[in-house]
Formats: sequence, C-alpha cells, structure tokens
Amino acid sequence: MRRALVTGGSGGIGAAVCRRLAAEGAHVFVHANANREAAQQVAEQIRSAGGSAEVIVFDVTDAPATRAALDGALAQGAIQILVNNAGVHDDAVFPAMRAEQWHRVLDVALHGFFNVTQPLTMPMIRQRWGRIVNISSIAGIAGNRGQVNYSAAKGALNAATRALSIELASRGITVNAVAPGLIATKMIASAAAADIVDRMVPMKRVGQPAEVADLVAFLASDSAAYISGQVISINGGML
Repeated sequence: MRRALVTGGSGGIGAAVCRRLAAEGAHVFVHANANREAAQQVAEQIRSAGGSAEVIVFDVTDAPATRAALDGALAQGAIQILVNNAGVHDDAVFPAMRAEQWHRVLDVALHGFFNVTQPLTMPMIRQRWGRIVNISSIAGIAGNRGQVNYSAAKGALNAATRALSIELASRGITVNAVAPGLIATKMIASAAAADIVDRMVPMKRVGQPAEVADLVAFLASDSAAYISGQVISINGGML
C-alpha cells in the first residue's frame, strides 16, 4: 500500500484529495495544524468507507516540528505521494499590506513546501518512485488584486515545481502543480458571488473540490508517469 501525505488535509480541497487518494488504495496521512478535529473527521470518514487514514499534526512553518513529525511517519516506511496543499490568505492592497501579512502567506505556501518536501525526497529517491503535487492557484499565474503576497507565493511555488521536476526526473519521481481557479470552499466563499462567477468564469460556475481531487489523483497515479514539471490549471476556462 502506498502512503500519501496531504498537508492542509482538513480543508475543502485537502479533504477531497484525502478521500480520493484513499479511494485509490493509499494510506493517507491527513495533516492539520489548528484544525485537528476537522482532520480527525476526514480520517474517520475514510476509515468508515473502508479506507486507511491517520491524522498527523504539525505547523509547516516550524521546520524542527515538521521534521520530527515526518521522521515519525517515515519510521514506518517511505511516503511515496506528497500533496502540498497547506496555504493561507491574508489579503490587502499592497500599499497597505503589513510585513506580517507578507511573511505569513509566504511562510506557509513556500517555506512550508521546503520544510515538508525536502525530508521526503530522499526516501522517494531510494524507492525510485514518487509523486509530488503542489497545489498552486490561478493567482500564481495571472496575479490578483489584493493578493500580491499570495500571488508571489504561488508563482514561486510554480517555479520550484519546475526546477524540482528536473532534479528528480531520472529517479522515477514526478513533480507537478495544480492551479485551481474559483473552487467551492470556505476560503473563496466571500469572493465567489454569482455576478463575479458569471463575469469571470466562462463555464458560469465554481469548481468543486472533488474535481480538483480527481486531477490530483491522476497526477499521483502510475498513469501520469510521463507528466512532470507542469502547472495544470483547473479553472472553468478562466485562462
């Protein structure tokens, strides 16, 4: 049984990814930081459906705590599938953006990517098989008003995806990013008014977390062995 870690596994997209990977037969580590109870509910749902899951709790911005938690998980074997989904918004127009808003968003999305991914790459290399999927955003491609910090973080994550894919390509490890547009989660609920969706999304609807999860599951499968270094948008035709 392959083992998968989904950071931010208690959120809308993360929970859908956890359930989808478990349905594909993976043992899933449902990661949480503040939302441990929500992560536990996701894990219980997976187990109730006949899947395999457990909760893992750490702050991705805390490198020592992250390493300690991952060392514990790795003691039972390599984690072959990693989905870097943890991320936060802290929006403000740039002239009014506080330094702590800038650093908080980059710490989670970018430094968190390093803190989680770097310890897991060597075990993947030893097995000569791995799948790393980074959850980016349309903001990292097109930018967005009031989200210079978020756009910068996700744009850097896209670049890191490409660079890491080149390093790991000969080792049987693929690295890709998925860039959602407007998806029906709590994070975008306030921004996804019907008139905005009608104006911005050619398909005239928001996407569903399960649709993102389907794409992630494909990229994490054997069928996607020749896809690497890509930033794949899922946005209803916005770009």
